[in-house]
Amino acid sequence: MSGTTNKQPLTPRQALSLSIAAAIATMLMKAGAWWFTGSVGYLSDALESFVNLAGATFALVMVSYARTPADEEHPYGHGKAEYFSAAFEGVMIFVAAIAILVAAGDRLIHPRALADLGLGTALSVVASLVNYLVARVLFRVGHAHRSVALEADARHLMTDVWTTAGVVAGVALARVTGWGWLDPLVAAAVALNILREGWHLMRRSFDGLMDRALDDEQVARIEAVLRELGEGSSFANLRTRAAGPMQFALVEVRVPGDWTVTKAHALADRLEREVEARTGVRLTTHVEPLPART
Repeated sequence: MSGTTNKQPLTPRQALSLSIAAAIATMLMKAGAWWFTGSVGYLSDALESFVNLAGATFALVMVSYARTPADEEHPYGHGKAEYFSAAFEGVMIFVAAIAILVAAGDRLIHPRALADLGLGTALSVVASLVNYLVARVLFRVGHAHRSVALEADARHLMTDVWTTAGVVAGVALARVTGWGWLDPLVAAAVALNILREGWHLMRRSFDGLMDRALDDEQVARIEAVLRELGEGSSFANLRTRAAGPMQFALVEVRVPGDWTVTKAHALADRLEREVEARTGVRLTTHVEPLPART
């Protein structure tokens, strides 16, 4: 018996539970950084971690709902629920950005000297490292399960990592140079950066709700299966769409006119089974006779 064991990959729910735990921890650390330093830049970073927590919590609810079985009212499943998660996180990002801009404007009008940055900066750096590690996990699990909610959360966490790096550098520069206006300026830059990320998430969620087609690589894999197993038939009008983790395709299978219904039906069933087995796409076929040769 081998001494090694195969580790089971995390499920989307487990990955998001990890993200929630990390968001709570990093929010507390970044709030501590703001408390010790008085930096509005660190305050902006803490507010973004609150957005991470709200987004990950809502994503966990939506991912759980998206994976409930199809029912009479939702015969194609509930996969699109994940796009609401991405949209919600985008809205939360906009709210946080506005709060950060208000705080930065107030600090520009009412300057305040920064306290010692040592402990506060250390807390912020540790929080950023936690976010980086969790983001890598979310990217891996999200890709494996085709989860737009996990990928959105991972992208937001990576934005948070770069944001923290910018805040630490900017606040340190403000402390060294004595230019107090750099601190709120960095906070404003953070707000603009997360606004960009919020817009990206909102656009992707709306795009998904509009039944976006699968990417070219996935379409090519479907077409390869159809060509390999066609048995003298041809196909046309292949259409695809994604609904969260679920992927669908519809194609016309054109068979010779002298085929029996039984033979055509058997081919259609085989194509649907093989496409789903090899690509994960749920194929629906529509059988049509080939035009008669003259």
